[in-house]
Amino acid sequence: MPDWNDRELKAGTMVRGALWLVQVVGEGNTFTKEQLREAFPRISQVDRRVRDLRDFGWVILTSSEDASLAAEDQRFIEAGVPVWDPAARQANAPQKTISAKEKRSVFARDEYMCTVCGIAGGESYVEDPNRTAVLSVTRRTTVLPDGREEVLLVAECKRCRAGSDGSPARADEVLADIKELDDGDRRRLLRWMERGRRGTTALERAWNAYRRLPGEARGEVRSALGE
Repeated sequence: MPDWNDRELKAGTMVRGALWLVQVVGEGNTFTKEQLREAFPRISQVDRRVRDLRDFGWVILTSSEDASLAAEDQRFIEAGVPVWDPAARQANAPQKTISAKEKRSVFARDEYMCTVCGIAGGESYVEDPNRTAVLSVTRRTTVLPDGREEVLLVAECKRCRAGSDGSPARADEVLADIKELDDGDRRRLLRWMERGRRGTTALERAWNAYRRLPGEARGEVRSALGE
């Protein structure tokens, strides 16, 4: 791994920024835009070049994704593709940009929830209430029931995307599992598929309805129940 400030290094700002994050900041630690600009003086839009690392699997959080951060802070969570290696960078170059229209369509189809963990966009994680879910549309390699492999679009939260091991989604295995169900469970599952949602209990319906209320209204409901 080359040094981030090696004057002989023939690399762009994104690559130097990646090396700076690894060698100076360190995974799990925070940095500010001011520190970034001090490290790379006279480089315009250096913060944008560092953001480009996210397209290569680097996880960098801002205050909008981690409420424990100050507005000017960012947290370097995890390094992704070693972009200072030209072969690795080329092999993992971002694919064609997903259009805004495609994103809206995928979000609507997936009901504005992460298809991995089920959290809704903007919702706080139960085990990490200072952090809210930010959804993105990503490409997922998928094995279809007939064995064909395709790359399809799916809604995921950034946390699940960062924690993915890259293994494909297996529609063929899902179909095989469904065929193993008894007749009653299979009929129930087919009804859920037709509705686009699974059956729920009265308790679950009440919780979901409560969760959709504005914050002030949720507070009044809690107060009324406490009386």
